[in-house]
Amino acid sequence: MGNALVDIITKLKDDKVLNAFGLPKGSMTLVDLDTSNYINAETSGVHKQKASGGSAANTIHGLSHMGVETGFIGKVGDDDLGNFFRKDMKNNKINPILFKSINETGRALALISTDSERTFATYLGAAVELSVEDLASNIFEGYNYLYVEGYLVQDHDLLEKALRLAKKNKLKICIDLSSFNIVDDHKDFFLEIIKDFVDIVFGNNQETESLTGKKPEEAAVALGEMAEIVVVKLGAEGSLIRANNKTVRIGVRPSKPIDTTGAGDLYAAGFLYGLIHGMSVEKCGQIGAILSGKVIEINGAKMEEATWENLRREIKAISV
Repeated sequence: MGNALVDIITKLKDDKVLNAFGLPKGSMTLVDLDTSNYINAETSGVHKQKASGGSAANTIHGLSHMGVETGFIGKVGDDDLGNFFRKDMKNNKINPILFKSINETGRALALISTDSERTFATYLGAAVELSVEDLASNIFEGYNYLYVEGYLVQDHDLLEKALRLAKKNKLKICIDLSSFNIVDDHKDFFLEIIKDFVDIVFGNNQETESLTGKKPEEAAVALGEMAEIVVVKLGAEGSLIRANNKTVRIGVRPSKPIDTTGAGDLYAAGFLYGLIHGMSVEKCGQIGAILSGKVIEINGAKMEEATWENLRREIKAISV
């Protein structure tokens, strides 16, 4: 469950548009609908491609490509981008549980500079209108895991209802902390829901430090007292996994990074794939590292089917 956004990947000829709209290079800036439309119009002459996006959607795409039956809960507008999001989910064998809004579908303009740096101008639109009233127990029936992105924490009632319904249906609950500034703003609530509902926590070193006030190793131990499994992502230094009162360190997959977008999302997909198939947390982490190491070698968070075929073979080799 997460923000349903359409990524509009735009390759810039230069950085003039960034300067014109006051977008710091490499940043993610929230913009209103008019600004989003203006930027889109100003870049109308360059190559663009669309993909269903958002943090949780990236993770669920990864799981689907690994052969796991998945669904996605979100909200879109009754418009072309909303129809695209739904169709893209179906094409990727994901069950779209999408509610409609009178407002336009959210979109993230991913502006790629000539040096491969990505700058996001994001209009959340209908995505943030997913509400308590939309959720019912039957949505969660037939699933084993609920994965939610931390951005949803801004609506406490929505997130708590989703977690309660998931627990009622005996789902394992996973949450990604998403952003250190989100954690800073909702620290007490994060700690409350982790203690009461969450089985698996994903976060990078900044996010876990914001939540616990501790460095990665100590943060993993502290959060491990609240959740069954804690994963602390350390970027180029790999990851830490805390489970069964033990911490293990996982290295990175050798790669040639050009764009880190989706690295954490695909790590989560690989980790959960291993967990779903009853593997040790060490192997789960290794699969996460394989997927995250590969996605940073391309622009964007969506890999071609030929790439996935190779990844599936690589993962099968370590799964035995």
